[in-house]
Amino acid sequence: MAAEIAQIPSVFSKRVSRSVDLDGQFDDLQAIYTVARGSSDAAANILSYEWMRELQLPVTSLPPSVFSLGTGVRLDRSACLLISQSGASEDLVKSARGARARGAKVVALTNQPGSAVEQAADICVPLDAGPEFAVPATKTVIGSIAAGMAILASHSPDYAAICKRDAAEVTKVAGQQHPDYETIIHGLIRSQHIYVIGRDTGFGAAQEVALKLKECCALHAEAYSASEVLHGPLQLVTKPLTVLLLDTGLTSTQQSLDRAEERFRASGAKVFRISPIDVDVPILSPAASAAILLYLVYPIVRQVALALSLDPDTPQTLSKVTSTL
Repeated sequence: MAAEIAQIPSVFSKRVSRSVDLDGQFDDLQAIYTVARGSSDAAANILSYEWMRELQLPVTSLPPSVFSLGTGVRLDRSACLLISQSGASEDLVKSARGARARGAKVVALTNQPGSAVEQAADICVPLDAGPEFAVPATKTVIGSIAAGMAILASHSPDYAAICKRDAAEVTKVAGQQHPDYETIIHGLIRSQHIYVIGRDTGFGAAQEVALKLKECCALHAEAYSASEVLHGPLQLVTKPLTVLLLDTGLTSTQQSLDRAEERFRASGAKVFRISPIDVDVPILSPAASAAILLYLVYPIVRQVALALSLDPDTPQTLSKVTSTL
């Protein structure tokens, strides 16, 4: 896992810089749907915010069970972005086939050449992350984000210029760790309940971090939008609670994140706010900023697992390829 985390800046920069031939698949669309599970679904959430902002189209998640357990839904004049690191899970293969049959243009992001998902899709965009041996996905998550950004770049010359800038900036963070690395680790080791909070693409990053804390560290962690968490979930602050606040630096999200931080601190929670600015990264695209947040937090999660005498590379109950129906 440590070696794969170290490869993240290179994986991101190379993948986001590589052009994608859409062959007209994104012309005349009315909606885009994402289909994924686990870490891939978190990457899809990050991309959905980025794509909605850039394409001005609705982008939302479609559960694989619509196709794997049901007969599907009409998808005329839509695209389906299907993300699967292995390209092997049966429900995602059925989703790719079902979405095409119901009228969608299916674009698959996968790290496994020749996979069943690739064969079922109209277009496959390889993650090009190289072999990933640790059970928890890290560099393939970032590769998925970068591949989704590269798709946008092929559609918009202006966004292509943004990707070029982001590729150069992400390369510069290689080898850096968050300045509060040790403090955050000690805080998480002593935690029983953790909220991971974000907004926009930061919410997708929060989903991924919460998942990693569960699978690597066996810690109870939940992801929330900075807005949603102030409703019912805020009540759990009456118990000992640790909060990781993931801040992409996006101007429109600052008031929401600030308010959540103030409410949790005032109620007694232990709050750690993490931002790319903490390692002197300028404001990038929200998707690239989310990728940097994950690059900064992954080593923290790994070290927490080791401190708890757990093996982050091979969690006891998990396997690299999860086959679901």
